Amino acid sequence: MVMWTRRSASLSHWLATRDRPAPADGGAGARSGRAASLVPAASISGRALAVIIAIMTFLGSLTVGAVDLVRTAAEDWTASIVREATIQVRPVSGRDLAADVRRATEIAVRFPGVADVSPYTAEETRRMLEPWLGTSLGAEDLPIPRLIVVKLTDDRRTDMTAFRNALAAEVPSASLDDHRQWFDRLRAMARAVIVVGLTIVSLMVATMALSVVFATRAAVETNRPVVEVLHFVGARDGFIATEFQRHFLWLALKGSAIGGLMALAAILVSGFVAARWRATAGGDQIEALFGSFSLGSTGYAGIVALVLLVTAVAAATSRWTVMRTLGAID
Repeated sequence: MVMWTRRSASLSHWLATRDRPAPADGGAGARSGRAASLVPAASISGRALAVIIAIMTFLGSLTVGAVDLVRTAAEDWTASIVREATIQVRPVSGRDLAADVRRATEIAVRFPGVADVSPYTAEETRRMLEPWLGTSLGAEDLPIPRLIVVKLTDDRRTDMTAFRNALAAEVPSASLDDHRQWFDRLRAMARAVIVVGLTIVSLMVATMALSVVFATRAAVETNRPVVEVLHFVGARDGFIATEFQRHFLWLALKGSAIGGLMALAAILVSGFVAARWRATAGGDQIEALFGSFSLGSTGYAGIVALVLLVTAVAAATSRWTVMRTLGAID
């Protein structure tokens, strides 16, 4: 009887707070009038959960941005590789290397789908090898093959099999590399990065959902007298669950928005630093590998989608937890 009296008093206090009109002066009374939710609008656990959601969203957004950067760089690399092929003419005893290079160039020019043919001269070959062999050795001192760069049209109409057969028939020392092996490796790498990124984001969202479950259970326990009285006097479970869902929805939206904005700021700062560092040798290498640190439309869309996903998962998880708790009360 005493327990029921206490629960009734808690319910009466909540109903009185919920129905109390906000004073016109907008002072402290207005703030108490707005605190009419079943769940306290501001609490230590609520602020802690918002911080956790912000951190998880920040890390997830950075992961989304990194995946977008790697994917864009891999697409640029593969597009460049697909549009080029390389003819390698090896020096063979009894054959004129310069004549073989000219003949291979003539064969390449005749093929459909070939946009440009650029044979490397002996001097250009020597300069390419200087970082590794130094300047004391010349290209004629070593059996170094000569390279011919073949640029293809975008529609990829060149019959690479016929190309190889023609070279083998007329220039036995020549071989054609269409970079297909590198293309497959880069494509596999891009797919692996995307899968790893999605896995990391999924784990972060799952961790956030578990945090919401614990926070919701704690909120239900804190307000258990009011929840039980509302439940016993006939309040629908959906009404009670909506009170908690609304609270955690706005909490998650605030935390995820902060985390997403912080991630965007970090990416923009990284792009600014990379742009200032671009003139150095290390900056040029990083830009060649990963491109400029700037997100495309897919990267921004991915971060916005992550913020909305985190908010939706938090709201749904909170509602599910409350419904299960009320089902246990029955």
